[in-house]
Amino acid sequence: MKRYRDFNSYLKEIFGERVQKIPLDAGLTCPNRDGTLSRGGCLYCDGRGSGTGALIHQGLSIHEQMTRGSEFAAKRYGAKKFIAYFQSFSNTYAPLDTLKDLYDRALIHPGVVGLSVGTRPDCVQPEILSLLGSYQKRFLVWLELGLQSSHDATLLRINRGHDAACFDRAAAMADAYDLNVCAHVILGLPGETRTMMIETARHLSSVPVKGLKVHALYVVQGTALEAMCEKGLYRCLTREDYVELVVDFLERIPPHVVIQRLTGDPPELELHAPQWVKDKGMNLQCIRKRLEERDTWQGKEYRTFMGGHGGSAS
Repeated sequence: MKRYRDFNSYLKEIFGERVQKIPLDAGLTCPNRDGTLSRGGCLYCDGRGSGTGALIHQGLSIHEQMTRGSEFAAKRYGAKKFIAYFQSFSNTYAPLDTLKDLYDRALIHPGVVGLSVGTRPDCVQPEILSLLGSYQKRFLVWLELGLQSSHDATLLRINRGHDAACFDRAAAMADAYDLNVCAHVILGLPGETRTMMIETARHLSSVPVKGLKVHALYVVQGTALEAMCEKGLYRCLTREDYVELVVDFLERIPPHVVIQRLTGDPPELELHAPQWVKDKGMNLQCIRKRLEERDTWQGKEYRTFMGGHGGSAS
């Protein structure tokens, strides 16, 4: 029995084989860092963007990043098909012509079957959604929007620069263009209780979201969050607490939602805490084991949670 709808299985259903995401750094920035909203960024942001921030500083073009990434994926995973994943910072935060050029450069690479664009909900406009929608005749397209929490008090505390309603509007607008929306959520944000985190699951169940990425909050060196830790103002989740929260969260997410991620990929050399987040394989193993121990699955509590009459394993 599959306990949740994982991304790899979803892609195999569509393409009949493994498809690998190739993370890209387009050299863009963020309104929360360039002075439009703030210069400090989110509480946990290290200033390089997630995952691939170093690539642009090595002088690699989109073509070179795609080439290196696809060669690595082919060698390690045997993948022959790829999704161009614009990951670092806000990848809709540029003039339309610039964005089209960036996306086009990635999509002409051999073997590319999809496009995934990570951004902030306050960096989404109709003309950009129309551009992304125009690619759907030839490619699988996902728009990844950072929510992190449905609680405005939390979003203010982490200096997010937008409220939950902004996410709702962006998701609804993207859905109107038939785009697949993937929400990003962080568990263990400062000041959040288990009840608050579960409320974020309830919130997501009421908006047009087709994918979900979840990870535990981790502390990177040089961030405002690290300063909080040093002063004893923030304590990270334990692995056990995180696993239990993920299982609770999954139970309340609709069965059709594709779970794209349940762990993060912290920069190992700059990671301050917690150290357990480094072991992605172990973290996934613990989540799967706990799902089995509790004999539960994604969506089991969804209908009850939303006021219906029980869950389903389908």
